[in-house]
Amino acid sequence: MSPGAARLDVARVRGLFPGLSDGFVHADGPAGSLVPESVLRAVTQAMRVPIANRGGVFPSSARAEQLVSGARSAVADLVGGVPQGVVLGPNMTSLTYTMARTLAKTWRPGDEVVVSRLDHDANVRPWVQLAEEAGLLVKWAEVDIESGELPDWQYDELLTDRTRLVAVTLASNAIGTRPDVRSIADRAHQVGALVYVDGVHAAPHGLIDLAATGADFLALSAYKWCGPHVGALVADPALLESLVPDKLVPSSDRVPDKFETGTPAFELYAGVSAAVDHLAALSPDATGTRREKLATSMAAVGRYEAELFDRLDRSLRSMAHVQVLGSPLYRTPTLSFTVSRMRPRQVATELARQTICAWDGDYYARELFDALGVNETGGAVRLGLLHYNTVEEVDHMIESISALR
Repeated sequence: MSPGAARLDVARVRGLFPGLSDGFVHADGPAGSLVPESVLRAVTQAMRVPIANRGGVFPSSARAEQLVSGARSAVADLVGGVPQGVVLGPNMTSLTYTMARTLAKTWRPGDEVVVSRLDHDANVRPWVQLAEEAGLLVKWAEVDIESGELPDWQYDELLTDRTRLVAVTLASNAIGTRPDVRSIADRAHQVGALVYVDGVHAAPHGLIDLAATGADFLALSAYKWCGPHVGALVADPALLESLVPDKLVPSSDRVPDKFETGTPAFELYAGVSAAVDHLAALSPDATGTRREKLATSMAAVGRYEAELFDRLDRSLRSMAHVQVLGSPLYRTPTLSFTVSRMRPRQVATELARQTICAWDGDYYARELFDALGVNETGGAVRLGLLHYNTVEEVDHMIESISALR
């Protein structure tokens, strides 16, 4: 069966998540997904046996090596990379700061970096701060306020032969916008710049193809796609080989190990592998290699989430007391909205009373919400759907938000 015809049995999927037993509608996926039983079991089982540090000649050390290599392979399959190019770390923000400090060693005063107002601050502030320290000019790609789009044509004016790095998101964690990252990356590569892409919010909603994005670096967070709190950075091993990160003298000089500091939580790496396996098995029609299964399952996820989200989005936009921020053409099943005469925290509190988990504030999309002018009144309220949400839950959200008038 082709990926385009694959199915998603949401009743079966929901049975995989013990956290759904609390009776709440978990519409806070962009802030972190629920964890399936298979991931919980993988982490628990990893902790039931001895695990030493890597590099030893005894079984418990070998187990640590297996957990690391397993997580690298899983992340590589998730995005179409290679295990040797997968750097693991505590979270996306820490890995981005590590890479920013590393790349900044090659920058010179007068060089330039380009960041966007659409991005999560984790793909903004590290570059801005390191650029300021190195004497670089920071340029900003702006968001169209009405549509929420990040126009790719503006990069023709932003990029010069002094541009060293372009940072851009694959999908906005606040309003769901999917910018044309490949078009932006092609423009950046024409002037010799590197492209750092935040794939955190995009990864749970569709198959990522690293090569197709044009990204030189792709950053991820496993807890957004049903895994534990682990970050990953994926790149070409040859590119990583050319860089010199800060590290302890005795630590490995190999790629990708030289970018990883300290002893990691090996047991969580078992959860990373299990989370990718969970995604690959979401559709009962998925067959073949893990990457092939991911293609089939994520296609089914994309179609299912799009149907749910269209129902939610259309209903909220029809309410006179609700303003949905932006209307991008290509988006994840994520939206932010405000309610007339109510602050976002009030709205989130009322929704929580109706057993709905919704986030309020700016969700670290500070630059975007400053540009939209909503931070002055507390930001907005966000709803984000994942593959375990249902039509009934969407209708409950619609009814509850309608009643806020």
